[in-house]
Amino acid sequence: MNNAPTLGFLLHDVARLLRKRFEQRAKYLGLTRSQWQTLAYLANNEGIHQAGLAEILEIEPITLVRILDKLQERGLIERRRHSTDRRIWLLYLREETRPLLASIRVIGEATRAEALADIPAEDREHLVRTLTLMKTNLIDACQTPVENKEKNHG
Repeated sequence: MNNAPTLGFLLHDVARLLRKRFEQRAKYLGLTRSQWQTLAYLANNEGIHQAGLAEILEIEPITLVRILDKLQERGLIERRRHSTDRRIWLLYLREETRPLLASIRVIGEATRAEALADIPAEDREHLVRTLTLMKTNLIDACQTPVENKEKNHG
């Protein structure tokens, strides 16, 4: 029997350990993982509405509202009313948040450097190309309904 980890388990473990190491380094910032992830995604999507950000983060809108409430209490984000639809809140970072984001980026770079230590640049580039292609393949595959062949085998 082969005890080598499968691709899925290996990718999951690497992602989990990257998050764990990042959290160890970022602890002094006083943010939860969900808070810094929200800030990072918001930095790339300023002006987005809450439902759109929840979709990007793959969390329930009510969960995001609680995270945003905490970030707003800390003065890190602001909600602005949509110009034509008063029910919609648009999300923006506060200027005071920019240095915090810079710290998050530095921590991310240090964490990636640890993960990629002793891996030659050529192998790093190949890894990124391969993972990007896998992501594209899976995005495309997810657009196609699955034929449930398991029903016929039993």
